Amino acid sequence: MPSFSCPVLGLAAYSGVGKTTLLIHLLPMLRQHGVRPAVLKHSHHPCEIDKPGKDSYMLHHAGAVQTLIASANRTVLRIRHTARPNWEESVHRLGEEADLILLEGYKAVTIPKLELHRPRLGHPLLCAQDSNIIAVATDEPLAWDLSVPLLELNDPSMIADFIVSWLNTVR
Repeated sequence: MPSFSCPVLGLAAYSGVGKTTLLIHLLPMLRQHGVRPAVLKHSHHPCEIDKPGKDSYMLHHAGAVQTLIASANRTVLRIRHTARPNWEESVHRLGEEADLILLEGYKAVTIPKLELHRPRLGHPLLCAQDSNIIAVATDEPLAWDLSVPLLELNDPSMIADFIVSWLNTVR
């Protein structure tokens, strides 16, 4: 497994399970625990972070390979790629200000992961085939005995506490 500037934890789930919704609840809770989280979100779609007519938009579309927009409270780095960067390259760009990097949507990577599972959606459990899953968060009881902790998917504070506890063991 690659070495990074801080621990990396994936949120592994099929589409529609609620990865982003959970992250929106987890991030402020992790901050309350004193954790500075960063997020790397996978997307199958082109990302447009700027508005047509803005200087940074025009500079990017004029051909700049990198555009860094810096203000008093935010910095945005826009990079033109000729190919999709791998997740390790993206993680290495993060971490300078973070204590934990959360990956959303990278199910197949070889890192510790928290599986999110909604049985009613009919998808198989990922942990049956992925030994990197350290816990499963579900919204319904499971018919299987798991070798990893079982968390309540609808209780973000329980999940945040689990992540903080895990983080304390890997730092």
